[in-house]
Formats: sequence, C-alpha cells, structure tokens
Amino acid sequence: MTYDAIVLGLGGMGSAAAYHLAARGARVLGLEQFPLVHRRGSSHGHTRIIRTAYYEHPAYVPLVRRSFTLWAEMEAQLGRNLLTPLPCLSLGPPDSELIRGVEQAATEHQLDVERLSANELRRRYPQFHMPTDMTGVLEQSAGALFVEECVRAHLDTAAATGRADLRAEEPAVSWASHPTHVEVTTARGTYTAAHLVVTAGAWATALLADLGVPLRVMRQVQHWFTPADIAAFGPDRFPVFIADTPAGAFYGLPSLAGQGLKLAGHYAAPELMSPDAVSWDVSDTDSDSAVAFLRDYLPSAASRPVRSEVCMYTLSPDRHFVIDHHPHHPRVSVACGFSGHGFKFSPVVGEILADLALTGTTNHPISLFRSTRFHP
Repeated sequence: MTYDAIVLGLGGMGSAAAYHLAARGARVLGLEQFPLVHRRGSSHGHTRIIRTAYYEHPAYVPLVRRSFTLWAEMEAQLGRNLLTPLPCLSLGPPDSELIRGVEQAATEHQLDVERLSANELRRRYPQFHMPTDMTGVLEQSAGALFVEECVRAHLDTAAATGRADLRAEEPAVSWASHPTHVEVTTARGTYTAAHLVVTAGAWATALLADLGVPLRVMRQVQHWFTPADIAAFGPDRFPVFIADTPAGAFYGLPSLAGQGLKLAGHYAAPELMSPDAVSWDVSDTDSDSAVAFLRDYLPSAASRPVRSEVCMYTLSPDRHFVIDHHPHHPRVSVACGFSGHGFKFSPVVGEILADLALTGTTNHPISLFRSTRFHP
C-alpha cells in the first residue's frame, strides 16, 4: 500500500504530525513500536508545563502562542480538558539565565510579567521559603497540559479523519529514501510513501544516525508528593514553577486531579548514548535531590514521594530543537532533540511537519532549529 506520508513514532510530536497530515487530506501511516500512549518514552507522567515567556530563547514565543491556539481548538473539537490555565513562577538569582531569559522574552514580545521580590514572593506564595537573594517572575499566560490525554486527542482526531492508519507495536527496522518515494521496513512488511516524518524521540539516536546531530539521552525521574496540607498545593493556591538553585534546576506543578504535588529535576542526570542505556526501575536514591529541594524551599511539603516515574529527554548539543528536512534526503522530515522542553509545542510541531511534508516549506519561524547548524 502506498501512503502520502509515513510517521515513525506516535508520541507527542508524531501523534500531532499524523493528525495535521490527515486533516489536510493526506493518507498517513503511523508506526509506533510500543502500545499507543505508552510509558517508555518522553510523553507521559500526567502533566507538562506550558509557558509563554520562554527563557530558552525569544524565538520560541510565537510558536508557543500558536500552540495555545491549537490546544484550545483541540479541546473545543473533542470536548475534553487538555490544558488547565495556571500562573508560572520562575525563581532564581536576578542575574541567572532563567530570570534574565524570561525577562528578555517578555520585553521582546511585550509579554505581561511581574517581578516579585523575596518578600513579595513570601506574601503571595507562603509555601515557598526562598533566600532573600532570589527573585521571582510571574506570568499568567501559562498552565498545565495533561500529557497522555493530549497524545490521545491527536491520535483520536487523526483516526477520525479516516485517512490515518495508526499501528501500535510495529517498530521500524529500517528506512530508505529514493528519488521518487521512501520505504519503511518493519517485521510485518515494507511500506512506501511520498514522504517520511521521523518523530522517534530517543530512538532518533539510531534512526537518524546520519543526520549530523550528536543526540544524547537523559534519564529523568518525576516524583509526586502528598503534603499534609494538600489544599495549599492545589491549583487555586499554587502555581507551576521553575527554580534555578545552587543544587540545580527543578520544576513543579500543583496537585491536579488528586495526583499530588509534582516535582522533578531538570538536566539532572548523565548523558547517555541511546535509550537502551536507560533504567526504567526507580531506585531509593532517585528522589533524594527532589526531597532536598522540598526541605530547603517548600518545607511544608517535605516528605518521601508517593509515586515516581521514569521518562527520557533527547538532547541536542545546544538544547534547542531540531525540526528540518533531512539534509541528505529531501523526502524526509525530522523532529528530534526536544531536550526536555518540547511537549507544549507538539501541536505546532505537527503543523510544521505537515507543512514540510506536503509543501516543502513552512511559514512558522524555525530557522533556530535547522539541523545543519551543527555541521562544520
């Protein structure tokens, strides 16, 4: 059978790509090596933060704004809650990369943010006990995404078009690009299409070995805690947050749907060569740094986690995304290296990938994400 496009990997980015392709009338084959909406990649763990004043680079702001629009459209289309609006609090020294980056993005894009001194922070959010040399920046254009529900929404809407053939537990063995078509071989057969979209997460380390981008994998552990006063950490009293501390970076979300306060370190583990090196078992020491963070900065929540879950980051060398045509294969588009901050962008990444596959170009600003930036 011949398709207009084959999508390898149906997690956050691949599910969105399959939907946007099918919604434009393309015949799509989506291949996923695990069950759909699985827990062996990067798109699971109940929630993800979405925020607009993007400290990583101001170029992300137009894309996250578009993502907000697309998430809202998906909610309206399905009648499901995918995004809960919440303020986002960035915490760190005034001259830290985090605080300077948030304020730069806000200035460049005229975003409404509020600087909070340590005293004002204690008044507004008494749960935090921050040193006087740390400051906060609060933005309202932020929230929490329900990650598994978001992936499921894109898969469901793709399937509902009648043009997407989504296959679980069928890993790709190899792919090849030819002047007139692409081929993907699995254990069940070989499929042909006009275009290939590779959204393989950590498995891009092997599937895109010739891309010229030295991708690495990082094991990350997310934790959930149940403070004695859980109401103080509910969404009506507690924000999503990112904190730059002497012990490293951390992020957290309030207790949503009874799951508890969520907390995890950011870039807090060794870089690995492939997902095969990731241990999916949670050890007794995996939560030590998170518990120490709570003890130092959120003492009323300090406890051992009630649940922990492993996921993966796929890192590019500069921690920016890779979204591009493959430099050696014009019929292949790639989206990888999301470096632990990509999920919020999945609907607009799906839109971009559909653009690249069907028209060869996109109007979205993606020059920061070219794969060739790593080439000598």
